Amino acid sequence: MGDVLAGFHAVWEFESDSVLIRYERGIRTPKLFQALGERRIPLSAVEGVTLSPGRRGTVVLRLLPRAGADPLMEAAAGQLKEGSDPYRLVLPAERETLAEYYADELKGLLTESGPADRHLVTAPEAPLSFKAYDGKASFDGTAVQFRWSWTGASSAKWKAGDQSFPVTQLSGVEWRSPEVFEGHLRLVRRSAESAAVQPDQDPATVVFGLGYGPVHESLPFAAAVLAAVRTRGPVPAVPAPSRRDPADIAERIRHLGELHQAGLVTDEEFTSKKAELLAEL
Repeated sequence: MGDVLAGFHAVWEFESDSVLIRYERGIRTPKLFQALGERRIPLSAVEGVTLSPGRRGTVVLRLLPRAGADPLMEAAAGQLKEGSDPYRLVLPAERETLAEYYADELKGLLTESGPADRHLVTAPEAPLSFKAYDGKASFDGTAVQFRWSWTGASSAKWKAGDQSFPVTQLSGVEWRSPEVFEGHLRLVRRSAESAAVQPDQDPATVVFGLGYGPVHESLPFAAAVLAAVRTRGPVPAVPAPSRRDPADIAERIRHLGELHQAGLVTDEEFTSKKAELLAEL
């Protein structure tokens, strides 16, 4: 096709085997779109196209992705608000005839339907990181790191210590939008216990809230991890960790002492964790 259709917040470029979506940058553009920047959607990842009336004199052209074809939409699990749906192109109502033409052209090129057996849309690239309410999450492409904050993390997470999860040990992710009550990102481990653990007590989970873990940061992160899990490969050797800042260690020991004095950490746990922290100097 080779044509271009510009709408609010995005431009779609139609090719014979894909649609290239370029998202605009601007104050009114949803932050998720700005974070995604550009996405190429293979037509093999699409099973349908719709055109429907929008709000305030607009029409909406939307691609219907196949289940399992896009790691971003798989991680979102239907939680995205309508205005943040990356598969929607909103156009002025006077362009409805043109939008209908492209919808018909796309429908004629679609040949696949039903769940995809693998991801067909490229996930956001690592490295990625974001701040959650109780810690910082980072992903380098092979492992997820959780580093707990001084004030937000529960005593259970402090006792467990900072965490590292190679993707080879994971079976998936569970993302709960920060725009709903009690949002979080949980890493689903292959050998995890069946009993449910509250997010604020689970060392494999970071909690969202109070501006931490926004959708445009935590969802691309979750999608990248999920894509890596689905295409699990050998993990390269991890270099020895660099030594930490002594001031950082001292602050952690101070906080550990406060937990000990409050009776949240036993004498044995305090001694053991303190020795671990001192060993990192």
